[in-house]
Amino acid sequence: MNISYNWLKEYVSFDLTPGEVAEALTSIGLEVGAVEEVQSIKGGLEGIVIGEVLTCEPHPNSDHMHITTVNLGNGEPVQIVCGAANVAAGQKVVVATLGTKLYDGDECFTIKKSKLRGVESLGMICAEDEIGLGTSHEGIMVLPDSAIPGTPAKDYFNIKSDYVIEVDITPNRADACSHYGVARDLYAYLVQAGKETSLTRPSVEGFHVDNQELPIDIEVTDSTACPRYAGVTVKGVTVKESPAWLQDKLRLIGLRPINNVVDVTNYILHAYGQPLHCFDADKIKGGKVIVKTMPQGTPFVTLDEVERKLDAHDLMICNAEEPMCMAGVFGGLDSGSTEATKNVFLESAYFNPTTVRKTARRHGLNTDSSFRFERGIDPNGVIYCLKQAAMLIQELAGGTISMDIKDLYPQPIEDFTVELDYRYVHDLVGKTIPVEDIKRIVTALEMKIVAETPEGITLKIPPYRVDVQRPCDVVEDILRIYGYNNVEIPLTLKSSLTTKGEVDKSQKLQNLVSEQLIGCGFNEILNNSLTKSAYYDHLESYPSQHLVMLMNPLSSDLNCMRQTLLFGGLESIQHNANRKNADLKFFEFGNCYQFDGEKKNAEKALAPYSESCHLGLWITGKRVTNSWAHPEENSSVYELKAYVLNIFTRLGLNLGGLVFGNLSNDIYSAAISIHTRGGKLIATYGILTRKLQKAFDLDNEVYYADINWNELMKAVKNVKVGYTEISKFPAVKRDLALLIDKNVQFVEIEKIAYESERKLLKAVELFDVYEGKNLEAGKKSYAVSFLLQDENATLNDKQIDKIMQKLITNLENKLGAKLR
Repeated sequence: MNISYNWLKEYVSFDLTPGEVAEALTSIGLEVGAVEEVQSIKGGLEGIVIGEVLTCEPHPNSDHMHITTVNLGNGEPVQIVCGAANVAAGQKVVVATLGTKLYDGDECFTIKKSKLRGVESLGMICAEDEIGLGTSHEGIMVLPDSAIPGTPAKDYFNIKSDYVIEVDITPNRADACSHYGVARDLYAYLVQAGKETSLTRPSVEGFHVDNQELPIDIEVTDSTACPRYAGVTVKGVTVKESPAWLQDKLRLIGLRPINNVVDVTNYILHAYGQPLHCFDADKIKGGKVIVKTMPQGTPFVTLDEVERKLDAHDLMICNAEEPMCMAGVFGGLDSGSTEATKNVFLESAYFNPTTVRKTARRHGLNTDSSFRFERGIDPNGVIYCLKQAAMLIQELAGGTISMDIKDLYPQPIEDFTVELDYRYVHDLVGKTIPVEDIKRIVTALEMKIVAETPEGITLKIPPYRVDVQRPCDVVEDILRIYGYNNVEIPLTLKSSLTTKGEVDKSQKLQNLVSEQLIGCGFNEILNNSLTKSAYYDHLESYPSQHLVMLMNPLSSDLNCMRQTLLFGGLESIQHNANRKNADLKFFEFGNCYQFDGEKKNAEKALAPYSESCHLGLWITGKRVTNSWAHPEENSSVYELKAYVLNIFTRLGLNLGGLVFGNLSNDIYSAAISIHTRGGKLIATYGILTRKLQKAFDLDNEVYYADINWNELMKAVKNVKVGYTEISKFPAVKRDLALLIDKNVQFVEIEKIAYESERKLLKAVELFDVYEGKNLEAGKKSYAVSFLLQDENATLNDKQIDKIMQKLITNLENKLGAKLR
């Protein structure tokens, strides 16, 4: 938000420079991004002074030039050749001295010593257009005799530079969205700093109603959406260009002047933070303003000439027949004031912030008015701003105030009451702030002390401070005005010794796994925890009813918390694929969130909500490309499987203690689930469905793994990495060719094998699969290798045969397998 330095001085008195004001505002929580000097006249009339023409003689080599001597008030007169017909001795004139820069639009030229038709000239006597004080070029400027030679022109014409202070307003500081709001905070800072200051704003006591010739009735059907609505009419206005002072104020802060009536509403908005709207009173059909909602789908054409379909919850300002304006958001095309307007109805209101915010988001509109309404304006400033605006319109556009102000405010918004304990302040700040300082600061911030005890005070907080409703909020306000830098760092440090916990172990292992994956060619991604609920529509794996929805989403694309890391990764893949980077390996650590309505508990508000950490892996495109040493090779789900199992191995998880199962759902077209023996799901990995890939416009197959990091940490909680010598005794490998049903997966063979021999069986590997001729229908052949080893002795044939026979028997009994 842009703040004018000179405009700010109209409300609060101070002698700080613009730079010092920027530092002060930043120190009290209104961070200043930049300070820029803006000159009302380009160049600021630097180097231009008032001169007196002492002599004026015709130029011997020109029929229109004159040779003058000019007193510049600093010693010897200077000789200046002038071509203006109206120059004469005895005149007081404006002179550009040597070195002065004059501007013509974007072009600049410097006054230098020169010869004109052979005669030396040491300056330039100026016309008003040459220095930016007007448009006339009929002759030089001739000043009154009272002008004193040597006076800088910028002082004579009272030319002052202004400064634009760019203040970054945080969402909680709705009260500071205006010049007067910033002035209030600056005033409190100056009071605490012990500087002479005062805070004032123009009086509206001069407001008076001239007649009752243009009454407009007002009706509000929903006082919750519109707690306060006020209006007044001004009859017989002349809509025209605004005066220069008003145009300059608006241009300085980045607004385009429109006309005197509209400019007044914009001026009040940026002066006091109260949005206003000005209707053409003759277009208010039925002579009545009704604040209400319209039926779903009602068409409405806004000022930008776009027809929008209204929602049944959009609050509208209507006349007796039709809507005229989206309340607090945007005006209608045919109801506002134009150059033909003669009578105006001026609206000043307080709308419910949530109502305005939802309407603005629904229609993709963001205006200066909605920005303030949706954060919360001052409900008690409605009438002051209405009167101020009506008086300004009268002053600039003429007319008469032709009805009493109608103010519908059925349930006045009360001040917030806060009990503040001095000890609480000291404990939270970390320093004992004198009681008198506390009372001075809160009073300067317009908080009323309504009761006081030796232990604390009771405060009434004005409703425009929507961010100050608790004791800790008041302490924050006290501290920012008192000064964060005034809280000294203690000379002693109090601490307690803690040992590493589960969180520390988890973070250490996350770093370990991250380094491992990066070493395998992965890139880490970090996606927003907020996502759009549309991803979860019609999903069974992640039902939309389990989403944690936001109450006030910034947009429909960020309206819920993610249930899975999947969609963020697909967005990243899509982003890269669209930029010709389709061969990708991504991983991400992040939290996922779920809501379970069945766990609702009146005593525990957070009972239905859960949060868990997950690790997501994504692979797509080619595994090898553009290599002289290796042919191109596509990535596969088996590559992903290796990465998942290597993570488990690296963390010390016993793969033999895991249960692998087939999985197929609306996320995966084919996948494997991995559970612990206790039935806890640790991970899933597989091939994403074509439907999902098509939704993100991806041509290559995407392989995705989801590891529940919390469950994995529980599984490895008691794992201790140990080191043993390489066995001195040889391992023995035995191969079996098994004829099994086509629907039998290798994981089932692996599971039965490890259950049959837990001690000596070290590895089970599938090295060949055959389907085709010479096999029974519905059968396939698996060639499986079993590695046996005893750490303490050499295995003999009898032991080996016994183990293998047990394996064969179990495979035959449980899977119907046969040896080929």
